[in-house]
Amino acid sequence: MAARPAISGGFRLQWEPAQEAHVLLYPEGMVQLNRSAAAILTRCDGTRTVADIVADLERTYELPGLASDVCAFVAFAVERTWLELRA
Repeated sequence: MAARPAISGGFRLQWEPAQEAHVLLYPEGMVQLNRSAAAILTRCDGTRTVADIVADLERTYELPGLASDVCAFVAFAVERTWLELRA
């Protein structure tokens, strides 16, 4: 949980008013994100650790025990190359 996830090069995260959702843009297309994915990805700035992101989400949503879900999503996003992990 000490890794610092960041949006990978070639991807851009933005709010899309037409979709009324955050989207992840890349040269070949777009991924429309659900609220949970957007909440995590908007915090992946390369400066916060996964533990920092978990703590912020738990505080923001007043919902403890999010670590396993956040870690699973980060792993999924890394596998899809949406995120890169920085030391």
